[in-house]
Amino acid sequence: MQRRNFIKSAFLGSAAVAAGFPFATSQAASKMKITKIRYYAAPGYNKPLFNQARGIVEIETDGGIIGIGEGGSKDMIEQCAQMMIGEDPFRIEHIWQNVYRGMFYPPGREKLHALGALEMALWDIKGKALNVPVYELLGGATREYVECYATGFRASKAKTEEERARDCIEAGLRSYRIGPTGGNGDQPFDFYENVKKTIDFCKRIDEAVGGGGKWAIDLHTRFDMTDGLKICNALESLEPYFVEDIIRSENPSVYKTVRSMTKVPIAVGEQFGDRWDSNEFIENRWIDYTRFTLPNTGGIGEFKKLASMCETHYVGMIPHFTGPLSTATLVHVLGSSSPARALMELGGGEPERPPYFNEDFINFKNGKLYLNDAPGLGVKFDPKKATFVMEVKEKTKFPHPILKSPDGSIHNW
Repeated sequence: MQRRNFIKSAFLGSAAVAAGFPFATSQAASKMKITKIRYYAAPGYNKPLFNQARGIVEIETDGGIIGIGEGGSKDMIEQCAQMMIGEDPFRIEHIWQNVYRGMFYPPGREKLHALGALEMALWDIKGKALNVPVYELLGGATREYVECYATGFRASKAKTEEERARDCIEAGLRSYRIGPTGGNGDQPFDFYENVKKTIDFCKRIDEAVGGGGKWAIDLHTRFDMTDGLKICNALESLEPYFVEDIIRSENPSVYKTVRSMTKVPIAVGEQFGDRWDSNEFIENRWIDYTRFTLPNTGGIGEFKKLASMCETHYVGMIPHFTGPLSTATLVHVLGSSSPARALMELGGGEPERPPYFNEDFINFKNGKLYLNDAPGLGVKFDPKKATFVMEVKEKTKFPHPILKSPDGSIHNW
């Protein structure tokens, strides 16, 4: 039986039967409880970036099923995990609402990143319990694969960026992403000089790949509005796939002005989190592509909500890469969603395959990422190949009040 014809296996799968889940009834509960949450550091990864953390999360249940997630810092994972012990892992949205709202203050982006890692693991548990891939739980496949664009291209032996870009496109990736000139090392950044150099660089890349949106550029919030718009307006005739992070992102409404002053496709969002962080960009059509990613949005469920907003407003989704499992998880989410366009970033032009995950947890060929039919997220984790950091087994000793409406839904207190 193929997993896409999964109705019977979803309710009578071996994992579900072994755990005694009442799926043949109208009950929503799984009869499982979360008993332990472990956090591991990814060996060899030491970037001090909270929002690109690659810690590995294990959520263990009393039904014997363990879910795997990725992201978060130790302190944030610990606080969120303490609010999840004893909960039914199938109630993903309920748990998310409680962790998101339960400490009264809205979470910052660092906490969202941790919450996203844990929520990712909950979907993995549910898929494994029902013996279906996560994309089936999210509505089923909407595409056979997700196109990719590369930032750098490790497989190339070329000595110039232009040749690497050409090799990237010939390998089947949709687009080659570059950055502006200058800005590295101790040399002062000359804005006037690098505006001109960046424009010339883009022209060379465009010629190398043959145009047609086969390249894009991230300005990396490096320029002020005047210089950022100079670059954008000079690039309009070249038709890049997108121009990313034209100016700093702290003040979203400034993109209303940017949008009115350039016609290049605009991409923004890698620095943002949940839908309240970014809804203005989408609703006001200030951008053409979102760069929101996992686990930064706070999880799979939140990303699906953002995907619906993007579809409603005809905005494409081109997520930033974070970690290897998050990349694999994005295939499940974009592979079951219908934004205007979907495209995924691969650092170096290929997915990472760390030794602590199974080799086939991600399905990549000819520059494209394909849906993984294995149960859950399709990942198997070997904790012996990672670095154990902590285990959480008890609920928080400092709970805030929880206000529920008569129907049991959570409200702010």
